[in-house]
Amino acid sequence: MATKTPKAVLPKPGENPGKIVDIDVSSEMSESFLEYAYSVIYSRALPDARDGLKPVQRRILHMMFDMGLRPDKGHVKCARVVGEVMGKLHPHGDGAIYDAAVRLAQPFTTRLPLIDGHGNFGSLDAGPAAMRYTEARLAPAALAMVNESDENTVDFGGNYDGQLLEPLVLPAAFPNLLVNGATGIAVGMATNMAPHNLGEVVAATKHLIDNPKATLKALMKFIPAPDFPTGGEIVGLSGVEEAYATGRGSFKVRATAVVEKVTTRKQGIVITEFPFNIGPEKVVEKIADLVKAKKIQGISDIVDLSDGQQGTKVVVEIKNGYEPEEILEKLYKLTPMEDQFSVNAVALVNGRPQTLGLKELLQVFIDHRIDVVRRRSEFRLGKAQGRLNLVDGLLKAIIDIDKVIKIIRASDDAATAKSDLIKSFKLSDEQATYILDMPLRRLTKMSKLELETEQKELNSTIKALQTLLSSEEAIRKQVSTELTEVAKNFATPRRSRIGE
Repeated sequence: MATKTPKAVLPKPGENPGKIVDIDVSSEMSESFLEYAYSVIYSRALPDARDGLKPVQRRILHMMFDMGLRPDKGHVKCARVVGEVMGKLHPHGDGAIYDAAVRLAQPFTTRLPLIDGHGNFGSLDAGPAAMRYTEARLAPAALAMVNESDENTVDFGGNYDGQLLEPLVLPAAFPNLLVNGATGIAVGMATNMAPHNLGEVVAATKHLIDNPKATLKALMKFIPAPDFPTGGEIVGLSGVEEAYATGRGSFKVRATAVVEKVTTRKQGIVITEFPFNIGPEKVVEKIADLVKAKKIQGISDIVDLSDGQQGTKVVVEIKNGYEPEEILEKLYKLTPMEDQFSVNAVALVNGRPQTLGLKELLQVFIDHRIDVVRRRSEFRLGKAQGRLNLVDGLLKAIIDIDKVIKIIRASDDAATAKSDLIKSFKLSDEQATYILDMPLRRLTKMSKLELETEQKELNSTIKALQTLLSSEEAIRKQVSTELTEVAKNFATPRRSRIGE
């Protein structure tokens, strides 16, 4: 039997302030925990499978776009961005917002950075400078995520206090969840997704658009494995295939190291890439501890030459008489130079957390992008038809501009002028209103030739949009064409090598 414990609650208007209500503690705890779990899962920790963003990331990009922080504009202080996001959209602390913004800007964390950072945004071994010292603006790739959000391509909802609107998802012109990956810990579930190469992901997406029944094996010809921003060598393709098939799997990532002469008399191991999220300081410290404990012999010195300009470079000097290859194998075994990456592809689909394989992830994006292109085309069609209606009205009026001016001057009020214009030129109410609202200097300077040219262009645009909207296949083809353009602009060569 549940235990009931008295609990003081705030009195309702008109109630006795000293009234105490008995509440079932177990029921109260259950309801409160469920509300908390729901909030963490849907509003903080898990990304949406359509745009691959968590709410805080989406709010940062949307607010920066709204602030006009385009790639061709100057950087602004991160503190300003964080303040705008926190004050208008995100009801949580500034630390969480800044941390999310920093990760979107770090080239060693994000495969395709969405924020262009200026200043100290940290390294694998050190955190970033405070937000008052760093600056940011949108990276070029971010425009592919946020562009067209003002063309009714996505749904908007109220912010935390209902005074502003924010996008529930971004248009996302490329599969961001696969390209940049995601990590997050919710209540009772977590997500950990590896980043991938944009060119490979786009090629696989286009193949699935053209072949909806494509097999996983066919898709893996385009996406053989993840592609980490820090490079390294991926070992264990069976784990990769399992992750792509079921949404869960693990594989190992090895550091990139070569044996070469480091001095005239000594050989050494030169490490130029480490596994994802592993910094050189951590590895150097671990090697030093192993040498002191005599678990590894034959190392005379360790030098960390890594810097922001030259990149990662750690030199491990080997004593004469020892085999560098044997020592390298021990380093892989005993240090973070070989690290296991576990995939747990959990994301929100239609508001529900699901574990998704590679094909499912691509299909969710394709469905989203088809919907975006359709809604964008409908918006542009309506806008073009509305403008054409006004141009048609202007063409009717421009034939006898003197009569238009005469009618307006002779009318006692705007309503009379509108009525007379409608009768004289057979205009619609909207056309007549537009002519009346137009300044006289613009009306008199308008060229019939210019209006006819615009009319012709609008008719062409309307016809093209109607053709696109009349065919599902045409929309799919348009999605594929736009993906090709994104890959052309932002794709880079693969960084992670695929080993046996």
